[in-house]
Amino acid sequence: MENFPAIETQRLHLTALRSDDIPQIIRHANNKHISEFTMNIPFPYAEKDAVYWINQANEGFKNGSHFIFGIRQKHDSHFIGGIGLTMERYFRAEIGYWIAQPYWNKGLMTEAVKAVIQFGFQKLSLNKITCSHFDKNPASGKVMINCGMTKEGDFKEHIYKNSAFHNLIIYGLTRKDYEK
Repeated sequence: MENFPAIETQRLHLTALRSDDIPQIIRHANNKHISEFTMNIPFPYAEKDAVYWINQANEGFKNGSHFIFGIRQKHDSHFIGGIGLTMERYFRAEIGYWIAQPYWNKGLMTEAVKAVIQFGFQKLSLNKITCSHFDKNPASGKVMINCGMTKEGDFKEHIYKNSAFHNLIIYGLTRKDYEK
């Protein structure tokens, strides 16, 4: 794939991250509630974190290890979150995502995840897509279920963040189940 893909849904554009997104990334990601529900977003969140994330997205696309999209509202193209696929061996990838707090509980993340799942199976020829969430974030699990994923396991005290161990719940979707 030569150019970074763009995905369009009913209400969203999923596109490459851009340097002009940095102020919005910081504004939305510098939120304790976002940080406590995600594995990789620190709090406080600073410009260096946004620059690192954009560089990670660009390098990941170049070497085929990541497809990290900015989530934008279709009507105004404002950045409101991020979603990506981390490529793994054996035709697998893991989805990771976050969305700014003002956009929670509006079905936008479910819309974005469904689009990225479709992209993974149809454009990247994946056989399986997985996703995980902290057990204290059941809303994220609901997104996964709404996208056709099935719970595959509970990993006790699997992640260490903010001086505490956290349980992780894993979901998965195979190509066969997606095509049903």
